Parts: sequence; C-alpha cells; structure tokens
Amino acid sequence: MLRFSRIISTPIGEMIAVAEADALVYLDFVDEEIQSECSNHPLLLQLEQELNEYFSKRRQIFTVPLSPFGTPFQKGIWETLQKIPFGTTLSYAQEAKLFGNPKATRAVANANSKNPISIIIPCHRVVASDGTIGGYSGGVWRKEFLLSLEKKALK
Repeated sequence: MLRFSRIISTPIGEMIAVAEADALVYLDFVDEEIQSECSNHPLLLQLEQELNEYFSKRRQIFTVPLSPFGTPFQKGIWETLQKIPFGTTLSYAQEAKLFGNPKATRAVANANSKNPISIIIPCHRVVASDGTIGGYSGGVWRKEFLLSLEKKALK
C-alpha cells in the first residue's frame, strides 16, 4: 500500500503525519530532525488545516478519516478515547469503565501509550485517578499545553 507523509509544524513542535490512500494511519511528534517527503496528498493537507484550526481554537472535532494499525483491543480503546469530549478529562479507570471493562485499567493505559495518532485520538485527555496529569508519550509539557488549550477554547 502506498504511504504519503508530511511534516506539520504546530505550536508545540513538529509532527509527522502518514496517510494511506484514504485514511490517516500515523501522527506523532518528532523531536529530532528527520528527512521525509512533504507530500501534498489531499488528506494530509486537510489534516494540516484541521490542526491549524485546532491550535487556533477554531476546531473541536476532527473529520480526517482514521485507520490506525493495532490489535482489536487497542482499536477498541482508541475508539473509546474518541468519545471523550473536547475540553474534558477522564481517569484511566473511568476510561476502562467507558470501554466496558472496568477491571482493565492497566491494559487501557498500555493501549493508550501505543496510540499511533496523537491529538486526534485524544489520549492527552486521560489523567491519573488522583487528578495528576500522568504521562504522555509526546512529553508531559505537551499534554499540559493541549489540556490548557482545550479548556481556554471552551471559555
């Protein structure tokens, strides 16, 4: 399957986006300089526009089609993440309950950590049960930025 990639600049760093013909399969932060094609595939241009709108507080819902690679369990968790409303947070335990398996808190956290599509599949909206921010593969400072951005956009 053909893949297309594009580097997208955001206020919190460069991101690499990868799409197949009809869906986004990967979006994550890159902290080191990488060499990558900068495809003008329509889906990647749409993604860049939607991310710009998100960071400008003009978009709360993304419309880019997604097709993340993962196990059926991981995909179920990632679908659950997309049900967390913009500007709100859940604990891992609450996410496990929403997923339909309240005893799977650790497995849910593990699946969140393997989320291949940052921001759009909003694992940044999941926090520790004690209310602390918890971890984030893109860096805790980015998670704090995203949560703050969403709260300010709601005001």
